[in-house]
Formats: sequence, C-alpha cells, structure tokens
Amino acid sequence: MNENDNLIRVILVDDDKEDCLIFEEAIKGLNMRTNLSFFHDGIQILEYLNKPDSVLPDILFLDINMPLMSGIECLKELRANPRFSNLPIAIYSTSSSESDIEETFVSGANVYINKPSSFDKLQKVLKDILKMQYQFHNSNLNISTFLYSC
Repeated sequence: MNENDNLIRVILVDDDKEDCLIFEEAIKGLNMRTNLSFFHDGIQILEYLNKPDSVLPDILFLDINMPLMSGIECLKELRANPRFSNLPIAIYSTSSSESDIEETFVSGANVYINKPSSFDKLQKVLKDILKMQYQFHNSNLNISTFLYSC
C-alpha cells in the first residue's frame, strides 16, 4: 500500500496567520491523514499551481479578503484554466455578503463556508467538508446547497 493512499491534500489560502494556525490545529485534531499547505494570497497560489510539477490538492480553501489578489479574482483565474476545472474549491471567509456568495457560486466555487465562530464548529465543518469533498467533482451544484451551515 502506498503511504499516500487515503492522504487528503489540503491547501488553505488566507493572509491571516492566526486563522491559519487555528485551521491547522483543527485539521490535526480530526484524526484524518492530511497534508496541509498554506499560501497567503491569490498570486502565491496561482504561481504554485501553474508550475508543471505542482501536485494539485484534493481541496483548496480560499479566503475572499486578501491583499494583492482577492479570493474571487483567484477563483476566476483558476476556473479559466482547464487544468483546474475539477479542483474542489471551498470559499472560506468571514464575509456573509449575499453578493460574495452569489459571485463565488457563479464563478465556480464548490461550497461557501463562513468561518465558524468556535474551534469545535470549525472542526465539525472541516470533518464534514473533507469527508464529502469527493462529491464536489460530480455533484450538480445549486445555490440552495452551496452555502454550508454548521
């Protein structure tokens, strides 16, 4: 058995270092085999993913409000590239703006998650999303199921 079997590759793109640390602690506490990487803006993640030898994650968590390139701009760039058409992208943001939710849905995100207010809720969200993420490749998305609520 390959040591990478059942390993879930996760990338979080978020400029808030504290949010990254909390996300990392929540992932570690799930007892799931994960490989977590961090990028701090849309330009960094695009540069990494566009390298021919880059390993695509199983799921990409993308914050909206970041310097240099917003998460929405990054999402649009990713979806414009056929290489990333099946890459599961979860918007992970403090924004609960209906316009942000609608724009990310229309732009091709798979799910929209409001950053949970507690560590326990964050762990529940991550566990749910990481367990169901395989469905994002083939599911028929609709706006009523796009916004994840915990």
